[in-house]
Amino acid sequence: MVYRIILALLFFSFCSSAQMSRIQYIEKYNQIAINQMSNHGIPASIILAQAILESQSGNSELASKSNNHFGIKCHSSWTGDKVYHDDDKKQECFRKYDNVEESFYDHSIFLQSKRYQSLYEMSIYDYKGWAKGLKKAGYATNPKYASLLIKIIEDNNLTIYDKQDNDKQDLSYFVNGFGY
Repeated sequence: MVYRIILALLFFSFCSSAQMSRIQYIEKYNQIAINQMSNHGIPASIILAQAILESQSGNSELASKSNNHFGIKCHSSWTGDKVYHDDDKKQECFRKYDNVEESFYDHSIFLQSKRYQSLYEMSIYDYKGWAKGLKKAGYATNPKYASLLIKIIEDNNLTIYDKQDNDKQDLSYFVNGFGY
């Protein structure tokens, strides 16, 4: 009996330690967000905040099983791999990617649709405007979506990534410099 309890505790410890923290997520994916900002004009802070929120810092089932870090559904034009997951409705179709980079890239392409064109009229430094614009354009059904994105950005000082050139520099010193 004691042996089973010890095994259960070890298993629980292993499972809980496998979860990525928000800071680890930011450190791991900030350069991809900066690259997408440079290539597509979307603030890196917005990209990171959406990815953090939608994927639970990479720990959601959708992110871990299908590399979908933005909760993007299939829609009629999607011809890639698919996965079915409960969301607003049961067993909705979501896009499946071979890796996280594909998810970030597809998110940038997704935001280039007509539905989101008004976002590009705003400054890349106007993360509040982008967050409110995403909600207004219908990116998510949660009525608090914009305020959740803004809180993630401000709590984690993600605007530092909006100011970066696409020169592949390591930004961990910025994160560490803010007490993370």
